[in-house]
Amino acid sequence: MNLRHSALAVLVAVLWGANFVAIDLGLHANGTEVPPLLFVAMRFVLVVFPWIFFIRRPDVSWRAILGVGLFMSAGQFGLLYLAMALGMPAGLASLVLQAQVLLTVLLAAGILGERPSGRQFAGVVLGVAGLAVVAVGRSMVAPVLPLVIVLAAALSWAAGNIVARQAKASSGLGLVVWSGAVVPLPLIGLSLLIDGPAAVGGTLTGLQLVTILSAIYTAVLGSLVGYGIWNWLLGLYPSSAVVPFTLLVPVVGMTTAWLVLGEVPSPAEMAGGLLLLCGVAIAVLRPGRQGATPGQRRWHAQRRDVAFAGDLGDGLGAGLGTAGLGAADLGAGRDTRVTGALADDDADAGRLAAGARVAPDLDAGTRP
Repeated sequence: MNLRHSALAVLVAVLWGANFVAIDLGLHANGTEVPPLLFVAMRFVLVVFPWIFFIRRPDVSWRAILGVGLFMSAGQFGLLYLAMALGMPAGLASLVLQAQVLLTVLLAAGILGERPSGRQFAGVVLGVAGLAVVAVGRSMVAPVLPLVIVLAAALSWAAGNIVARQAKASSGLGLVVWSGAVVPLPLIGLSLLIDGPAAVGGTLTGLQLVTILSAIYTAVLGSLVGYGIWNWLLGLYPSSAVVPFTLLVPVVGMTTAWLVLGEVPSPAEMAGGLLLLCGVAIAVLRPGRQGATPGQRRWHAQRRDVAFAGDLGDGLGAGLGTAGLGAADLGAGRDTRVTGALADDDADAGRLAAGARVAPDLDAGTRP
């Protein structure tokens, strides 16, 4: 990756890492407690509207859209916000949620029949050992229930990764927006049942500025901008060049939580976290894998530039006066869109034709 694109990948990691502190600040705004499920619903209202009117539905089934929305969005973030409302530190949450990479490997093996390589299996074992150390360390200083809920969020995210992998949508941003429409109504209904109409109504009528800013940050910067840049980079480069940048997310998350919230993990939590990150690194870093040839990368880059321009021109340009990007997409033809995952699949297909065994991609399984 060149310097500019590497800087963009680092920017995404920073946006996603700081996302956890933004969630924590929004949930505990000026001493008031915002119902977590209601807060998730607020976030996804901003993810969906008004963008859904300008971004075309992805070329996948409604079942896939429903599955991604339920598992990757509602399940993951509903459980994550709940855990943080119950006291899970923001920095530690950013770390433990990375277990979804390891869980994606296991689910892909069980559901898709994608047998993990020896390297990936070793990463899973090391990551599980790290999680065990974190759990022991956490139990010494606080209840372990929020940690378990974050692990459930990671499992839900991993299940969403499997659904997204099977769907193979040609527009990653379109899938984010359209699957996000699944979230608000069910979570508002659950919040009414769990928290009560009085709590929901009181929160909505007395919203704190920090809660509003938190929702805007997580929706616009965390979801729309972050995923837009990420999917574009995956179209320009092999996943092995882009995915490792996600290892910066918990580093940024824990550093930001320390600077803003004063969170300091215990020695056991830090040691377990390092083991977990080492396990994730072993699972996602594949030094022996060859990417696309320079000619293939240029071809995919041209096609991906069209898709990126179309998605952001349709979704963001409508509100920011950059409709020219969407026009460029229409002129080039929407059917030329391709995601980084499909670009990798092209390379994988070539290796399969040569008789080589292909390890499962983790593109979708490493995004916060």
